[in-house]
Amino acid sequence: MVSKLADFFIGEALQGKGDELAHIDLMIGDKDGPVGNAFANGLTQLSQGHTPLLALIKPNLSPHPRTLIVPKVTIDNLEAAGKIFGPAQMAVAKAVADAAAEGDIPKAKLYDYVVIVSVFIHPHAKDESKIFYYNYGATRLALKRALSNYPPMEKLIKEKDRARHPVMKFKPQFLWNPPYVQVALDVGSLNAAVKIVEQLPKSDRMIIEIGTPYIKSYGIQDTVGKMREIKPGAYLIADMKTMDVGRAEVNAAADATANAVVVSGIAPEATIREFIRECNKRGVHAWIDSLNTNQAELIAMLENLKEKPKVVILHRGIDQEDSQKEGGAKKEGTSASRSVWGDIKKIKKITGGYVAVAGGLKPGKPLAEAIKAGADIIIVGRYIYRSSDPHRAAMRFLDELEIEADTMRLFDKLDY
Repeated sequence: MVSKLADFFIGEALQGKGDELAHIDLMIGDKDGPVGNAFANGLTQLSQGHTPLLALIKPNLSPHPRTLIVPKVTIDNLEAAGKIFGPAQMAVAKAVADAAAEGDIPKAKLYDYVVIVSVFIHPHAKDESKIFYYNYGATRLALKRALSNYPPMEKLIKEKDRARHPVMKFKPQFLWNPPYVQVALDVGSLNAAVKIVEQLPKSDRMIIEIGTPYIKSYGIQDTVGKMREIKPGAYLIADMKTMDVGRAEVNAAADATANAVVVSGIAPEATIREFIRECNKRGVHAWIDSLNTNQAELIAMLENLKEKPKVVILHRGIDQEDSQKEGGAKKEGTSASRSVWGDIKKIKKITGGYVAVAGGLKPGKPLAEAIKAGADIIIVGRYIYRSSDPHRAAMRFLDELEIEADTMRLFDKLDY
């Protein structure tokens, strides 16, 4: 005979603003399951400053299911206690009672379930009406979410890279909605690079590369750290062009808060494998730079990798570009030629990631051709950092890209 697993649901909600903001973490489930055990432990194993209490609409009137409130913030005086033993206590109890009365909680489970609600009350909160209404609304929403297994995976995937946390002072940028313009900072002093970045337009389509010369001259901590000061949420690429000891260089970049690290495509395959593995362990993106690679060999190597890179750069280097302008051979089939752009879609299918292109790109026809070929990231260096007006130069690229995804978004949809 197989015993039925006890119900165990988790919900969360944040509502309100200011010091009275309410944040609810909630568990609901069977009395004879993990939630019931936690409920009993909460009532019998007290912690100084975080004394659990039963939710009450008023003294002698507790809702079904029985509900335990656990304060998140240490209560160290009677004034703080009054905010919990009062507006918050009633708000949570009323929310549970209304959820039961209106069918949010299954009628057959009203006497089998218990609820545990963690309540946040800021020490500076003053307005009892806001404390009540914010916590009431947040508890209702958390219950609905718990019992509907919110969020659905479709929403989570859609929102995880575009969301803004209301308590954070910046919005971290992620790669999720190409195309992007990548500003490659390759020459000059660190102060000059800072001045360029400060002039760049604010856009979710703009990402920043700390070029190899900067990293060699000033070190990974100073270069990434300085950019992080002025652009705390920016997507920063540390172009290490790693050739060996991939683990060490990835760790150094990750410790400096880089979002991505670049390995050279001509590095030994063992180094590239270790590099990608370490990137995945540290939560940073692995980029492979194709500079001076043979395209057929690059694709074969990508197919052979068990863990794939996030981005592959099809890269015509500055020296290669200058050589071709002076009549040098284009070297078809290598990164020095734009003929390799025909493989962009194939590379994306192999890796499941993105492809960046670099090498003398300008607004107009060159940019349009790169986008048409399937490029996700347009890497631009001298056109922007040598411009007398970096802001205007960058805008010339941005103006030719699709409108940012959230430009027409009035507000986040508040659903279950």
